[in-house]
Amino acid sequence: MIAIYDRFSRGLSRLAPSVLPLIARLGFAGVLLVYFWNSARTKLGDGLAGIFMPSDGAYIQIFPRAVEAAGYDVSQLGALHWLVVTAGTWAEFLLPLCIVIGLFTRFAALGMIVFIIVQSLTDIFGHGVGGSDLGRWFDAAPDALILDQRSLWVALLSVLLFLGAGPLSADRALSAGRS
Repeated sequence: MIAIYDRFSRGLSRLAPSVLPLIARLGFAGVLLVYFWNSARTKLGDGLAGIFMPSDGAYIQIFPRAVEAAGYDVSQLGALHWLVVTAGTWAEFLLPLCIVIGLFTRFAALGMIVFIIVQSLTDIFGHGVGGSDLGRWFDAAPDALILDQRSLWVALLSVLLFLGAGPLSADRALSAGRS
C-alpha cells in the first residue's frame, strides 16, 4: 500500500510544475479577473482620456482620508495622488491580463500580491473595515473579506510567483523563441 502511495505521489509531484500554474491561472480568471477589471472600470474618468484622468471615486477608493480632508475636492490633491491612482487603475487592468495569458507571470503575480496587500490595508485603515468583514484566522467562519478571502487570493498568486505560468503561456512561447 505504501509503495502504491509513493508511486502515486511521485507522479503527482512530476506533474505539479505543469498543472498547478494552469489551474492557478484558470482559477484566477474564473474568480478574480472580472472582479479586478470591474473595480478598475469604476476608477476611469470620462471619455478616452479617462485612463489618464481618474474619476473622483477612484481617489475616494484609494485615498479616502485624504479626499475627506480635502472636503471631497480631489483637485486639492497633488501629483503623487494622481500618479498612485492612475498606476493603481492601470495595474488592475494589466496585471490580471498578464496573469491570464501568462505573460511576465511572476512579476504580475508579485504585483497582484502587493496590490492585494495595499488594497486590504486601505480597506482596514482608510475605510475602517473591521469586525466580521476583517475576520480572524483559525475560526469557524471562512468567509471574511480580508483575512479569509484575500489570503486565499495571495496563496493562489503565490503558486504563480514561485512556479511561473506553466507550459501553456506567453512566457513559455517567449522563452522558446529565444532558444
